[in-house]
Amino acid sequence: MIIMHLLQGGAEHKVPVVISKMFKDQAADQTGMLFIGDAIMQVNGINVESATHEEVVHLLRNAGDEVTITVQYLREAPSFLKLPLGSPGPSSDHSSGASSPLFDSGLHLNGNSINTAPSSPSSPIANEPKYEKRWLDTLSVPLSMARISRYKAGTDKLRSNAFEVLALDGVSTGILQFYTAQESADWLRAISTNISDLTLQNMKMANKCCSPSDQVIHMGWVHERLEGTDSSQLYKFKFLALKGSSFYIFSTPPVSTLDWVRAEKIYNLCEVLFKIHKLWLADDCWLQANLYLGIHQDFDLEDHRPYCFSVMVGHGKSHYFNVELCSELAVWEKSFQRAIFLEVQRTGSKTYMCSWQGDTLCFTVDFALGFTCFDSKTKNVLWRFKFSQLKGSSDDGKTKVKLLFQNLDTKQIETKELEFQDLTAVLHCIHSFIAAKVASVDPVFIDSQSIARKYMYSN
Repeated sequence: MIIMHLLQGGAEHKVPVVISKMFKDQAADQTGMLFIGDAIMQVNGINVESATHEEVVHLLRNAGDEVTITVQYLREAPSFLKLPLGSPGPSSDHSSGASSPLFDSGLHLNGNSINTAPSSPSSPIANEPKYEKRWLDTLSVPLSMARISRYKAGTDKLRSNAFEVLALDGVSTGILQFYTAQESADWLRAISTNISDLTLQNMKMANKCCSPSDQVIHMGWVHERLEGTDSSQLYKFKFLALKGSSFYIFSTPPVSTLDWVRAEKIYNLCEVLFKIHKLWLADDCWLQANLYLGIHQDFDLEDHRPYCFSVMVGHGKSHYFNVELCSELAVWEKSFQRAIFLEVQRTGSKTYMCSWQGDTLCFTVDFALGFTCFDSKTKNVLWRFKFSQLKGSSDDGKTKVKLLFQNLDTKQIETKELEFQDLTAVLHCIHSFIAAKVASVDPVFIDSQSIARKYMYSN
């Protein structure tokens, strides 16, 4: 029977009943799960947080041979029990001296307490403190390619002041709970920074084996909202990478050169479109960001995840992602811009088969020349316009697009109608080439359009 391994506290002291001492080899000590400083929350399912000392003792004495106790370490326990911070408790021949791991620093000062008799004055070390070295069970979680989650599994609900770190090999820290939101945010930022630094080292090592045109620009973990999910908005971890001419989506990170061909999805960077959808720190902050920062709202925003972006790909499909920090969102935004611009400059031009009124044509987007349309058989150029001559466009959302160009001589608007098998990919390509063209002329303008960085720096 547990009782008494000395209990102190109770409602009359405005604190829960706390374990203040444990006797070695008794039932409580043998469990290995109870420690000095643990507050008793429940006894056999009965809540005793507000019970008096006498009520808890009475309940324990009449609990039977098997007792189920729910405990929580009380942060104020050392001062309440009049123990030095980090002390394993009053030391005696009958006490196990086990203190909560939360205050166990490994090296302890076993000073005399109010519950122990003083040493003999004749002892040469009577007034000297006694130290003991105690080993702790620890869990080591490698941070290289590790991922962090603040969300409860299968939901879009944030844990309060808590998060979990999961290593590449599946080892988890479990839920790390902090006392304040600031403390949780500081640790989250510190661990995320460490993971980012290690990821950067992995990228540098991978790039040593890659050609200059096939370098890794950025990679890291995100949450992806699964297609066809109901209102619970189920998300799953995915590992994204921007490498060479491609955007990769993995279920697990690529750790060798062979892993790159095992991606779940691979898209050409010229044909994807990055969009920020949510930048939300609190209820009032989201409305302000939505109104003044031009954030897109194409997606259902019923979920409560704050930092969301999408990558729109061919045939009108999209991937919707979420990250843990605003700084991560800013990095992904900048990395996509950089990767796309580099690919446009490397490629120089992209040509797509199209048709109009039964004729098979070729449509080329060229970084230097602009837009060119020519007959696929004769190769005769039908028309050509510079990027600056494109004044607008419209499409039917399926296959047909109208491009509005201004004739430099007549100043009149000319409409060119074309039909593509994958209209979305072509429109994204046009957007990529125009954005890269503007960036080559005025890089400051592109930076000024960065939504995530603008919001992050302003706060």
